[in-house]
Amino acid sequence: MTTTEGAGPPKFPMSRRPGCPFDPPDELAGIRETRPVQQVRNWDGSRHWLITRYQDCRTVLGDARFSSNFRLPGYPTTGPAQLASTWRSFINMDGAEHLEQRRVLMREFTRRRAEQLRPRVQQIVDDAIDALLSQGPPADLVSRFALPVSSLVICELLGVPFEDSAFFQDRSAAMLDKTLSREGINNAREELRGFLRDLVAAKEATPGDDLISRLVRDQVQTGRMTSVQVVDTSMLLLIAGHETTADMIGLGTAALLAHPERLAEIRDSDDPAFLANAAEEMLRYLTITQSGRRRVAVADIEVGGQLIRAGEGVIVANAAANRDPRHFAAPDEIDPHQKARHHLAFGYGPHQCLGQSLARVELQVVYGTLYRRIPALRLAVAPEEVRYQHEMLIYGVHELPVSW
Repeated sequence: MTTTEGAGPPKFPMSRRPGCPFDPPDELAGIRETRPVQQVRNWDGSRHWLITRYQDCRTVLGDARFSSNFRLPGYPTTGPAQLASTWRSFINMDGAEHLEQRRVLMREFTRRRAEQLRPRVQQIVDDAIDALLSQGPPADLVSRFALPVSSLVICELLGVPFEDSAFFQDRSAAMLDKTLSREGINNAREELRGFLRDLVAAKEATPGDDLISRLVRDQVQTGRMTSVQVVDTSMLLLIAGHETTADMIGLGTAALLAHPERLAEIRDSDDPAFLANAAEEMLRYLTITQSGRRRVAVADIEVGGQLIRAGEGVIVANAAANRDPRHFAAPDEIDPHQKARHHLAFGYGPHQCLGQSLARVELQVVYGTLYRRIPALRLAVAPEEVRYQHEMLIYGVHELPVSW
């Protein structure tokens, strides 16, 4: 790809407007309405195509001619650490190789399996609220509720000791921090990989009733996967399984506290269908993957009237797509009555988020329980004092000081 300095295409990702932490950058809406397939500059100055309209985004994400392999020339990496990364998981594979490894995990993340876990998720959420209430206000909702809930759910599923949660939370956060040096991110990755390497070895010696043990028994011991592949898969599931859900809990609560009439509707409802739709609406409205979904074309293909040639990078701005007025009636509002199920917060196509059913159950339980059990929940600081994760690949709040 060509590089450019100074004038030229806008840099992506753009900055959010001050005072509007829940909205995508204003430039995205302008691009979507005037030139929906437009070149932008990446962190290293390389130029790639930015896709901003809902239907065009679905086209790219669903087309096998756009590759997820970040090692291919022209791929729009998220930063220098990814450029030098040796971590290879199934989300960066294509075709039969991707499908083979994804299929191994699919039965663990079906909608039915997620629903079977709902009673346990409910217990985890209730226990966390009990602890929150017993300790009293003020409290940081992220460290004392969102992270413990999401971490315990994924720990129990994978078979990771929950007492190690502070370790993997810290390393996960470092790996998602765009401001850290390549060395800092790689060190965090290798420390987490070493932790999981030891855990996989322990499962090989003494398996349990958990996902990692089943991968060892059914895949490693039969020669279908290597221990290294299990380690890298487990690292992906551990990071994605706690970080994104915790961010949606914290950021979603911040957004609802800023829209008390919507929070009241969710708090006062006992309709599971309404609460499920409210969770979908929060996912659409916030779209926490603020660096977009990234691909590289492996063939010439036209998208939105623009020819994209083989070897050219593409960034799918799902935050812009999820605010597209062509698809959503009230794109810039939180409306828990709006049918938002087909949002792109989980992506689309063959790489659609594997853990989406479990994430949905967690968010439905949290949104349906937290505000009902703590009806006087409110910010303990001025709204402008809340620190948002502008520097992270996944958007959220660093802390959410609350009282009641």
